[in-house]
This record gives sequence, C-alpha cells and structure tokens, in this order.
Amino acid sequence: MSLPAVGDLAPEVALPDEAGAVHRLADQHGRWTVLYFYPKDDTPGCTVEACEFTASIADFEGMDARVFGASPDTPASHARFIAKHKLRVRLLSDPGHAF
Repeated sequence: MSLPAVGDLAPEVALPDEAGAVHRLADQHGRWTVLYFYPKDDTPGCTVEACEFTASIADFEGMDARVFGASPDTPASHARFIAKHKLRVRLLSDPGHAF
C-alpha cells in the first residue's frame, strides 16, 4: 500500500479494539478523527506517544475528535497496555498489517 497524497480520501479501516469491538473509519464520517500507527505496545516510544495522546484527550474531545492508535498487537495486549498506563485512547489491532 502506498502512502496517500494530500487531499486523498483515507482508505477504509475496519479493525477491532481492545475489547473486540470493530471500528470502521467510515463510521467517523463528519467528525475529526486521528488515527496513528505505532509498532508495539508498552515500548518506550510507543508508551510516550500513547500517554501524550491521553494527556491531550480533553482537547481532542473539545473539537469532537476521536483518537485511535493501531498496532499489530492483539486486543488482549492492548487491554493490558491501556490498564497499565491508564490510557484514554482506543487501540486497534492490525496483526496482518493491513494498514
């Protein structure tokens, strides 16, 4: 998959979160959505990134924006990562590197 150009529509994303609920990018139509990708739960850089999004979540919510992180980790791994660091972002599981 090549990187999109400025102005391109985002590709369809349909991935399960830490609880197994599937989130589709199309369901976010009409609202701001941040989808960030990271390599692995609970690694130093990825933890800092997730914690910074969590610290800013009220700002995103104030703009009616949702924040999702995605990595190849399993939903169970995401649940542990969220609990350990008290994260307030949804983490999506993409084990096949579809995106």
